[in-house]
Amino acid sequence: MGIRNCGMLVEVGLSVWTANKLDKNATNKVLVDNDAGKGAAQVRKNLMAGTGLRKEIADYAANVRTWYVGQTLPWMDRGARLLAGSLFMDFNSELKAKQDKFQKMKHEFIKVYPQLLQVAQNYQGHLFNPQDYPHPDELYDKFDFRATFTPIPEASDFRLDVAEEELAELKVQYENTYESRINLAMQDTWARLHTVLTNMSAKLTDVTNPDGTVQDKRYHKTLVTNATELCSMLTHLNITNDSKLELARQDLERVMVNADIDTLKEVPEVRKDMKSKLDNILKQYEW
Repeated sequence: MGIRNCGMLVEVGLSVWTANKLDKNATNKVLVDNDAGKGAAQVRKNLMAGTGLRKEIADYAANVRTWYVGQTLPWMDRGARLLAGSLFMDFNSELKAKQDKFQKMKHEFIKVYPQLLQVAQNYQGHLFNPQDYPHPDELYDKFDFRATFTPIPEASDFRLDVAEEELAELKVQYENTYESRINLAMQDTWARLHTVLTNMSAKLTDVTNPDGTVQDKRYHKTLVTNATELCSMLTHLNITNDSKLELARQDLERVMVNADIDTLKEVPEVRKDMKSKLDNILKQYEW
């Protein structure tokens, strides 16, 4: 079954009011007071100084974007990404939950916006300018969360009133582009696996101090969970059923069986053994 029959394109877009404004008057004053030339400095105001709700929305939007990229593969240079059909149900359910949370955060922000302006005015002092701020009604369009699903088009979808020769050339160009995008998507998949392996190997490398003691390192549970989650995700992201990628995935999965972060923290021999197995995986494949 081809990619077109077991995948789709999804584009998730988020926008958040930046609440950032260049103050030309304050900038000119700074330049004059410091005998500086044009462009040497800028004064940009944080219009929501003293408050944190807008930043919470911006941080949440950034986390959603990271999740979106992690669940999908590159397709367009900018815009739509490839979603494996096997992930659609879970992805769509999580997407709707994230959209709902975003909307609640947005409406809560707009609800208390007048009070936030008062706080911002107290923080900005003489820099405060009410004309910098949008009307509450305008804020609804400044916070947006949208998602669009589309099928992966076939070359035969071209419906143009052009000569057969030109139409055939367009179809060939599209198929070539399609293949290059599939290759790019698979390169991204291999790169994710390589990144996890190399990061883990580096983290598990003990460094000895001059006195013979081992340097202290902080080991977080993500050292284990990132690898185990990737093993699960790769069963969906291997869109071409690359046998070598599946073997590499299985190799990592075997290494991570019963992996325990507390044991890795406390037992150098366990760290050394896991690092050796990870390095062997890195040596077996062409990255």
